[in-house]
Amino acid sequence: MSKALTTRPAVSAALLLFASASFGADPAYPVKPIRVIVPIAAGSVTDVIMRAAGQELSARLKQPLVIDNRTGASGIIGAEACAKAAPDGYTICAIYTATTSVNPQVFDKLPYDPAKDFAPITNLYYVTGVLVVPASLPVNTVEELKTLVTTKPRAVSFGTIGPGSYPEVFLTWLNRQWRTDMPAVPYKGGGPITIALMSNEIQASAVGLGNLIGQVQGGQVRALAVSGTKRSPLFPRVPTFAEAGLTGFAGNLWWGLAAPAGTPKPIIARLNAEFAQLFKEPRFAEFLEKQAVEPAITSPEAYAAFLKADREWTAKLITSHRQPR
Repeated sequence: MSKALTTRPAVSAALLLFASASFGADPAYPVKPIRVIVPIAAGSVTDVIMRAAGQELSARLKQPLVIDNRTGASGIIGAEACAKAAPDGYTICAIYTATTSVNPQVFDKLPYDPAKDFAPITNLYYVTGVLVVPASLPVNTVEELKTLVTTKPRAVSFGTIGPGSYPEVFLTWLNRQWRTDMPAVPYKGGGPITIALMSNEIQASAVGLGNLIGQVQGGQVRALAVSGTKRSPLFPRVPTFAEAGLTGFAGNLWWGLAAPAGTPKPIIARLNAEFAQLFKEPRFAEFLEKQAVEPAITSPEAYAAFLKADREWTAKLITSHRQPR
């Protein structure tokens, strides 16, 4: 009896070591800083959220989460950096609609495989989109914007984040619906778009509301309509797309978290659990609400299924607009 009792811990330890070796996981993870690739400009709503999350989780993981902004090319630069990083848990990346759903439809060749090169960790949130114009533009409603661009289509430049981005997909849809031709002007994120709107460098855009809450409140830019099925509690007087007559656009702007394919499953599970716990905490949930996003944490498996379904839906949506690049 005593011999069995003394050997059981050794057997358990051996099993744990075998399990760790099988999955390639370090039981002490993390033992060094974790790089978080964010494929959008500093100051944009996702950059702000990821920096806040990184600060909170650094204390819990006892290692810093270092934000690495890899901007440009519709998220392709950041996605490629993530896909080619070592799958050891020390590189994770924010991904979004363009990364896995839109880019495969608008680019003939990508330096990564959207379906195979990432290990899904979790969806993070949905972003409330807003159609916005500078305060200097004599437009107060969607209908007034439509009248302007249908009579003078080239007089209104539309800010996007490049081919494949939510703003550009929306612009493509809007030009088709209104039978007009607003030109796209690409920027590296919602923050630069906000600056361009304020300086009247562009005359319209559709970006995440969180990028310009202060500017809308301050009267520097004007919100014409918001995405979603209900009005934003931040701006209850601003109509939804449907209420403003923009029916038929069902595109969602979401952001999630992934790692390079092959990252050990225990690490994926640990990161999923840490983000899930953080997003449920009242103080952080309140912070997210102020950024005009809706938390959408899922399991890695559910997120993988979501990515597949979103990729298929998006392909059907924009196949008719696809242009080789």
